[in-house]
Amino acid sequence: MNKGAIEKLLWSIAFPGFGQLLNGRYIKGIVFIFLEIIVNVLAHFNQIIIYSFIGEIEKAILNANYQWLMFYPCLYFFSMWDAYKDARTDDCPYLFFPFVMAAYFVTLGLIYSSKLKLFGVLIGPVFLPMLFMIPGLIIGIILRRILLRML
Repeated sequence: MNKGAIEKLLWSIAFPGFGQLLNGRYIKGIVFIFLEIIVNVLAHFNQIIIYSFIGEIEKAILNANYQWLMFYPCLYFFSMWDAYKDARTDDCPYLFFPFVMAAYFVTLGLIYSSKLKLFGVLIGPVFLPMLFMIPGLIIGIILRRILLRML
């Protein structure tokens, strides 16, 4: 595993666009940072995170602008994949599958976050999408391995 690629991936997890800046893709990195800020502000994401962490899930749901929040998973996971892919020195087919499936499942988590309850408790627009990411990554890794065996 390429340590530089992992570093770029981790920086993209911290903030979309940072991995691209470390890869020397300055315009792309600035675009990702700009898009992240726009989506974050218009979706009220920081306020949603605060409400979720203090247990006021209903307030988080009411303050969420879902029309903007739905852009976040695709932007976030595309930024991570792009930084990781650019930093790798080898050709790695179907590398995108875990990222695509994670983004898809996180989006599903967002869609159902205002209605789906776990043990009778609303999980909300922060924690439910995080939980949905786990099966998304697992399915993406499995699909990638299946496709690699078919090559």
